[in-house]
Amino acid sequence: MRNLTLLTDLYQITMGYGFYKHGKHEDEVSFDLFFRRNKLITYSIAAGLQQAVEYLLDWHFDEEDIAYLRSLNLFGEDFLEYLRNMKFTGDVYAVKEGEPVFPGEPILTVKAPLIQAQFAETALLNILNHQTLIATKSSKICRATAGSGAVLEFGLRRAQGPDAGIYGARAAVIGGCSSTSNVLTGQMFGVPVAGTMAHSWIMGYDSEYEAFKAYAESYPDSCLLLVDTYDTLRSGVPNAIKVFKELKAAGHTPKGIRLDSGDFAYLSKKARQMLDEAGFPEAKICASGDLDERSISSLMQQGAKIDIWGVGTKLITSEDLPALGGVYKMSALFHKDGSITPKIKMSDNSEKVTTPGFKCLYRMYDKHTGMAIADLITLADEVIDESKNITIFHPIDTWKKKEVYDYTLEKLQHTIVKGGKLVYEFPSLMEIQAFSKAELSKFWEEYLRLDMPQVYKVDLSEKLHTLKTNMINDIREGKKKE
Repeated sequence: MRNLTLLTDLYQITMGYGFYKHGKHEDEVSFDLFFRRNKLITYSIAAGLQQAVEYLLDWHFDEEDIAYLRSLNLFGEDFLEYLRNMKFTGDVYAVKEGEPVFPGEPILTVKAPLIQAQFAETALLNILNHQTLIATKSSKICRATAGSGAVLEFGLRRAQGPDAGIYGARAAVIGGCSSTSNVLTGQMFGVPVAGTMAHSWIMGYDSEYEAFKAYAESYPDSCLLLVDTYDTLRSGVPNAIKVFKELKAAGHTPKGIRLDSGDFAYLSKKARQMLDEAGFPEAKICASGDLDERSISSLMQQGAKIDIWGVGTKLITSEDLPALGGVYKMSALFHKDGSITPKIKMSDNSEKVTTPGFKCLYRMYDKHTGMAIADLITLADEVIDESKNITIFHPIDTWKKKEVYDYTLEKLQHTIVKGGKLVYEFPSLMEIQAFSKAELSKFWEEYLRLDMPQVYKVDLSEKLHTLKTNMINDIREGKKKE
């Protein structure tokens, strides 16, 4: 793994030096990483935890790093020596990768010495924002197929750089893609890879038929032919059928055809009819080219006969929402006597007022249906009596409330790192995908639909709500006195 220790903003290091100069660098604090509400964000799929933790546990300032920081003429030699020996010694609590999460929820919490917790901000946001964004986009795209076909991730050539391609493909698999065209991602994470041919294969031969025949000879048992190079219905599909008949006569089963342009609804219906009439009802039809959840949903409504969806640009770039908007904010200061001072960030925008304190995140399920009711954020030392009803409120419009009874609670945050040591076993990527699908199935469709979804309920416990309200009022009163 590359040394990414300096994958940070300069102000993280300058603040660290300030903390060091004023003797505050070893103060223990907690920071929460969460994302804010956005009109395009209904739910998100948490992703990137493994890479985030690997970053933290691989911290080391090598001699080149120290020499570069020295060249900036900003830091004293004693501080540079401190950095040379600095390792991550704190704790990390996080939701599992693949978990559906919602705005305002702490999906990762760092509890560590102030200089370490602060230094971690930029890289953690970079890693978790990106992968969560792409996993969420992938989840929406895969859900749009209504289970009618596999989604293949085809985005590497359009990704914003190698890392975005590698880890974007990883996140896409977490979100539900069955495979990726990205060979390096397949190698690194043990996921299926898939791909067929480009138009240049067909153009490299004297005729489309010759190109198809040559490909079939190379891959007789996995022959999927790209049929739109010249004329999909007049030459592409007929030539594919001709080659399929030759394969069948030789004892092989052709896989199918791929459409990469044109009216997918019309072309897929006509191609399906032609393939069926020729005796190839098992041949699959794959579509690729500027697809996303909305175009796929529209094609499904039009009755398109598509079995496999190849999705690239709009998935790997999350075209409609290019940034998740996750933030990382201090929530508490821990004292040597065991006491905790909660911390809050104020704003004139109520959505940007942070929730103070060292916290836990729970999901409430209906005892009878097993479906998710709401999420509850509490203080870490709270004990919730599940035998008692809970009244939950809308986080902004507090006049909206719901009485919850006959429920069970599940703690969503797990201890990942303790005292700088990994205490959690990361599952395989395909295991994460299966977990994510299972967790999504516990939510009613109303919360997940593309258009006008119902807002899923996320509330603070009464104790935490009271703490936040009192802190806000105290700050406002202090301003009035000034």
